[in-house]
Formats: sequence, structure tokens, C-alpha cells
Amino acid sequence: MWNMLGSPARILVVDDDWAILQVVALKLRFAGLEVTCAMDGDEALVALRQQPFDLVITDLQMPRMSGIELAQAMAATPTLARIPVLLLTAQDHQLREDFAQGVNIAAFISKPFSPRVLLSEVLALLEQSCERQEQGADDAPGDAGRLAKDSKEREAA
Repeated sequence: MWNMLGSPARILVVDDDWAILQVVALKLRFAGLEVTCAMDGDEALVALRQQPFDLVITDLQMPRMSGIELAQAMAATPTLARIPVLLLTAQDHQLREDFAQGVNIAAFISKPFSPRVLLSEVLALLEQSCERQEQGADDAPGDAGRLAKDSKEREAA
């Protein structure tokens, strides 16, 4: 999958569990994506300020800065606000609508997850992001309801 500039899509993966970071990074790299890893939200923000990313995959619950707090910090930064965020969560619940207000949480996947399902979701989100950029769409962040439902449907397939 390529980004709008013709380069491999750049994904930032954020999780405090080293094993999950490695599994996710390996699956995405085998698919031809460029992957950078961070162990927490603070480290992720440093990476986000140093280079552009097409998608952020983050754990929901992490020490120092949660995935929601990371998404909120991204939303408060104009250069980061449009980067879609995929949340990984060990909690077995639907993403509450108030969590998604004003942030660009595009989807979530419950842990444990299949790496195949994760890759499918990542490719779908990158495709949606490219389509929005091509159309010049200026959608408001926080369309998590529709996309979270879409990710659950893909997970069930």
C-alpha cells in the first residue's frame, strides 16, 4: 500500500507490550508498509513530530499516556489532527462515543486479535484515507461510530 506521495505507507505502532509491537510490526512490514514503533504515548508524540505518518495504531491502556490521550494530543496539533488512529484494546466493549469526540479515531480492534484481521483493517483505513485525500474531503475528526462498526464486521468475516 502506497501513500499519496508514492512511498510505502508509514505506520506508527504504539504499545507498551514489546511482543505485540513485534507481531504487529512484522505483519505490516511483510505487507510492504514502513513501520516505526514506540513504547508509549510520549515516545509516539516525539516520533510524530519528527516524521510524517499515514496511520497510528495504538494500545488503549498504556502507562504515562493512554491511546485516547495520544489521540487527543494529536487532535490538538494541526499537523497531526488528520492522521487516522486505530485503537487496540483489551477491553471487550464498544468504543464510547464520548471518547471519539474531536479526535480522529478511525477504528478499534479488541485484543487478542488476528494479525490477518489487523492487516485487513490497516489496509482498509489507508485506502479510505487516500480516497478522502484524493477527493479533498475535510471530514470532521471522530467518525468512530461508523468505522468502528466496519472494523467489527471485518473482524467477524
